[in-house]
Amino acid sequence: MRRIIVDSGSSIKIHEKEIYGVDILPIQLQMGEESFLDGVNLSTEEFYTRLKDSSQFPKTSLPSLEDTQKLVDDYTSQGDEVLIITISSGISGTYQAMKMLFDEYDNVEVFDSKLAVGGIRFLVDEARKYENESMEFVIDKLNKLIPRIMIAAVPETLDYLLAGGRLSRSSWMLGKLLSIIPIITFIDGKVEVLAKKRGIKLSRKALIEQIQADKADKSYGIIAAYTYNKDNVETLIDMLPEDYKGAISVYDDLCSSIACHWGPNAYGFIYVKEN
Repeated sequence: MRRIIVDSGSSIKIHEKEIYGVDILPIQLQMGEESFLDGVNLSTEEFYTRLKDSSQFPKTSLPSLEDTQKLVDDYTSQGDEVLIITISSGISGTYQAMKMLFDEYDNVEVFDSKLAVGGIRFLVDEARKYENESMEFVIDKLNKLIPRIMIAAVPETLDYLLAGGRLSRSSWMLGKLLSIIPIITFIDGKVEVLAKKRGIKLSRKALIEQIQADKADKSYGIIAAYTYNKDNVETLIDMLPEDYKGAISVYDDLCSSIACHWGPNAYGFIYVKEN
């Protein structure tokens, strides 16, 4: 049997683990003097209260390697093979740590998603399509899908991108002065700016134009991603043509380890581009 393990940077929640058929490794989150496990012992409401009030930006660290090894050993001891899909190595050390930990395991594959959140959901679904195929076959399919996955999102404020080191101070100041809002994406496994628009209305329009230009493959569904408040993403969906509205398959209130960088009230789409 093939087991799939992801970290919480996938934004797959504990209550969804049976739906996706995965085990979830919680990223560790330090807020002030307290430590939490992403998605386990910190509610969304409490996280955003702390994020808004705290003078200290949250620090994230790897999932517990000890717990991960125990989980993997339990599976391999019963003859299962394991596929670990991690958040992008461009923004986290999880992939490198897991690769080292399981380097000598013949039946464990550690795979760098080069993505985060909904992008990993698509990879899990893809892997599940080929459960009866070899691991090599599955990895080839995942590698072919990654370039087609688009994450395009708009933060309501630039403050959290600055605090998390994802935006330079000069870009932050310019954005504040001119109401410049970046549309952020993943390119080669790293967070990059896809476009810059002046004001929220133009940034929304750009997201709609992007998903149409990419000809999102509706057979995969479209993930409506947001942080804390659904209102912004609902407004965005209202702007979509009807056939795209019908393809919305998941509303994803993003995990805390990602939301701390996007900030509250961010929103966007995650989808698979036409092949």
